[in-house]
Amino acid sequence: MHRGVSFLGFIPARAGSKGIPSKNIRLLAGKPLIVHTIQAAKESGIFDCLVVSTDGKEIAKIAGEAGAEVPFLRPPELATDDTPGIDTLRHALRWFEERGKQYNCVMYLQPTSPLRSAADIMAAADLLIDRNAEAIVSVSRVEHHPWWSNVLPADGCMKDFLKPDTATNRQELPAYYRLNGAIYLARWDFIRNRNSWLGPHTYAYIMSRKRSVDIDQEIDFIIAEALIAVRAGRN
Repeated sequence: MHRGVSFLGFIPARAGSKGIPSKNIRLLAGKPLIVHTIQAAKESGIFDCLVVSTDGKEIAKIAGEAGAEVPFLRPPELATDDTPGIDTLRHALRWFEERGKQYNCVMYLQPTSPLRSAADIMAAADLLIDRNAEAIVSVSRVEHHPWWSNVLPADGCMKDFLKPDTATNRQELPAYYRLNGAIYLARWDFIRNRNSWLGPHTYAYIMSRKRSVDIDQEIDFIIAEALIAVRAGRN
């Protein structure tokens, strides 16, 4: 219970990964990827229950040893390449409801955001309470401003690549943000039957780029390793 509100922490971790085999348990800075998220969630101290949803027995074993609960294995039909993440969450919410358990809020924490901190988790929870929000979604400033981007014609001509009034000085451009995938938080009843975390009472929790690395390709592991080393004070 955090400030009188009960929180369920939900970590989705599918066993299959085509881009990076066994990605969720691949070692990052000496620990399986998923363990970084479990440890940050536990360190935050806000969760009444922290559950991992997986179809993999090895992931379940590692998650359990790291301190998360793995009360069920995800059914195969919810562990495909194209399974929407929201469907895996709904499965877990139904599982809890069928056993007479329900929490005020649920936070969806993807293992692919290993640099998200316990402080980020706590701050997102506080923001939801302080704003009386229905949902909170984490964002970070874009690395490359969209006003400097465009499609290219077949011949590659850049005559109309930038709009005539586009500022050339980075400091003159308005701030743009992107979803960083690190934190999705909502009240139980808000997300129970919805397909989106976004609504009229959803607010952004802004994170730094350094904590917004999303592990999708091999280079992301290299970047995350380097940032973890810097954070630990190593060269």
